[in-house]
Parts: sequence; structure tokens; C-alpha cells
Amino acid sequence: MGILKDRFKVKAEASAAELKDLLKQHGSKKIGEVQLSQIYQGMRGITGLVSETSLLDAKEGIRFRGYSIPELQKALPKVPNGNEPLPEGLFYLMLIGELPDEEAVSYITNSWQRRSHVPNHVFAAIDALPVTAHPMTMFVTGIMALQTESNFARRYADGMAKKDYWDAVFDDSMDVIARLPRVAAYIYRRKYHNNQHIQPNGLLDWAGNLAHMLGFEDESFKELMRLYMTIHADHEGGNVSAHTTHLVGSALSDPYLSLAAGMNGLAGPLHGLANQEVVKWITEMQTELKTEVPTKGQIEAYVRKTLGEGKVVPGYGHAVLRKTDPRFTAQMDFAKRHFPNDPLVQIVWNVYDVVPPILESLGKVKNPWPNVDAHSGALLVHYGLKEYEFYTVLFGVSRALGVLASLIWDRALGFALERPKSVTTELVKSWLEGKDEIWGE
Repeated sequence: MGILKDRFKVKAEASAAELKDLLKQHGSKKIGEVQLSQIYQGMRGITGLVSETSLLDAKEGIRFRGYSIPELQKALPKVPNGNEPLPEGLFYLMLIGELPDEEAVSYITNSWQRRSHVPNHVFAAIDALPVTAHPMTMFVTGIMALQTESNFARRYADGMAKKDYWDAVFDDSMDVIARLPRVAAYIYRRKYHNNQHIQPNGLLDWAGNLAHMLGFEDESFKELMRLYMTIHADHEGGNVSAHTTHLVGSALSDPYLSLAAGMNGLAGPLHGLANQEVVKWITEMQTELKTEVPTKGQIEAYVRKTLGEGKVVPGYGHAVLRKTDPRFTAQMDFAKRHFPNDPLVQIVWNVYDVVPPILESLGKVKNPWPNVDAHSGALLVHYGLKEYEFYTVLFGVSRALGVLASLIWDRALGFALERPKSVTTELVKSWLEGKDEIWGE
């Protein structure tokens, strides 16, 4: 089956047996209590999902299989003479649960290269949309058009056994991850470069090839793509894109359909679209203040004006983290090494100095620190990728790594159709008045 699939099979069978025993012994144990406010306010903080690939630590940020981002930057394999981790290595870690060696990472790179061919009808489907369409609309359309290639859909129609679901989901996930850079680059060149497309380079790694097809040959930009694809890959299971992919997949929709659904969630202003909102906010500040590099005093006044208008400062605040997002720090360190004098980067750093004290003084924000979105756009702009509407597509290419690794595990562990109980406000009122029993079926 291939070394990656073989290794996953061993891990999955052991984990499935462990889970079966766990539920047999402790399945009736109650975990936590749910408050009425949580039911009405987005199920915030309710533990109701299992996602093996990553966990959000309030103090240390995202941990992939227990490893923090700084640890992964040191431990994951890199290209020769490179400084940034290869996302192939992170995918291996999320899937297998162990750090890969260079041979394992090379295997994934080669596998994705072999699987990367995109059928012509996918490009035709994208081309059927007006060029004015948002890049995420084109991206989701491309993923949906790829669904004709689904192994899972074909094998399920042929009567595939339940025990083999994970196998077909594995192949679909590997295929779609391999093809996403080509789809993303096609959208970018179509919308912003007059359909002047660049063919893939089969000698490059996954993220390096994406940079090449976008039209950026600077080696440091390829390094940025490797870092970007690694740090955006997963954010435990409850975020919109991960949860949506899991939810749709629980209906046994194939990975193409499930990922497309997750990407529609990622396109929302409160999720993946936030990265473009940061650049937009800074650009509007520069325009209003009539200066390319506003002073900290000017930034403070503009921030207070933004907050006074009932708006938020994009890129600041996080539901869980109680410190600066390590993904922000990783990008800041990248900029300090490669272009510390870039004006937009310096604005981002000055905003970083100004915003947290203001938010802390208001006493309304538990976490006044920046998240990943606060910095990523500035790095892309430096290299000339200024089309901020496209940034969420890059986010989507990366996020596919985590949500699809999780989807493979969902099927390997036989997770059930997700179907939470919902109630009406009238029933809630009856509960509060003692007229009805809470949580009646």
C-alpha cells in the first residue's frame, strides 16, 4: 500500500482497539456541564469533539501531536540549506503521531508529485466563473470539480466494506492535497496575471512548487511558503473549517465534498478571511492618515477611533490563547531575518506595541495579543503578492493538511454521524420554569 499508508494502518488499528476499550469502560462517564449561555453563544468551550492532530494550549499556542511550533521549527526536516520546516513533515506527524525522518518526508513529497495532475475539466469549471469572482469562490469550485476523481465515492458505490472507509479517504486526501497548489496557482494567475499560467516543477517540494507556480522564484519566498503552510495547517477540531470538514465527513461525504464545505467556512470574515482584513485595515489607516509609515501616536489614535466606532482591530484577540500567538512570533522572526526594514512590517510591529495595552485598559478582552492573521499579510505584500483577497486561498491550501489528516482518523476510528440535540427557546423557558425535564429526547 505504500509506507505512509502501512504505518497509518498499524497506528489506526491500535488506536481503534484502545478507543473501543476506553468507551467500554468509561462510556457513561459525564464530562463537564453545559451552561445556557454556551448553548446560545456558539457552543463556546463545550467539549464535544475528538481531534487527534492538534490541541490548542492557552499558554503555548497550538501543539501538533504535543509539539509546539518552535519545537517543530527545529525538529521537522527541511530542504537542503533551508531554515523552515517542510509541511510534508507536519502532515506525517499529524497522521502517524511521530516525528518523521527525511526519508519519510521525501516519500510524501514524491507521492504528492505523482498525484498532482489536475484534469482539464477542473480548469474549465473555474474558467466558467467571472474573473471578478472572489478567489475563494473559484477555489471551492475547483475542489468540487475535482470530486469526479473521488476513490471513496466510487468504492462506496461499489459496496466497499466499512473497515475500508479509511483506506479510500486516505487516497482521496492524498490526491486532493497534491492537487491544491496547482488549483490555487491557476486561480491566482487567471485572476491577477491575465491567464499567464506557470507549469509545475516536479523537482520541487510541495510548498516550493506552489511558490513557483504562483510566479515567485525568490528562494526566501519559497521558505515563507513552507513556514506559512506549516503554521496554518491545523488549529484543533472546533474551528469552523475543521469542524465543518469533520461534520460533513461524518455523513460519509467524500473528502472532496467535505473539504469544499470546510473551505466555505474558512471564507467567512470571522475565520480565514481575517488575514485579508488586517491588510485592508492597515491600508485604510495609511490612506486616512496620509502617510506610508504612521507613528505609534498616530496608530494609537486610529486604533481608538476604530474601537470607538464599534469595530474591532483585525488580527487581535483569541478565544483561547492568553499570550501572543506563536504563529505570529514565527512570522515576525522570519521578517526580522529577511527584511526587517520593510515599511509594512514595521507598521505591524508598531501596531503590536500599541494595541495590547489599549485593549487591556478597556478590560473587555481576555486576550489582547495578536493572532496569526496579524502578520501574515505583511510578509506576502513584501514579495509583491499584494492581492489580499487571495490570502485566504493560501490559508485553505495549508488548512487542508490538518482537516484531511483528521478526516482519515475519523474514518479509521469509525466515528459516527454527528447529530447534536437542538432545542427551542420555548423549551428553554419551560426548563427554567421547571415545567419540563431538561434534555428530554
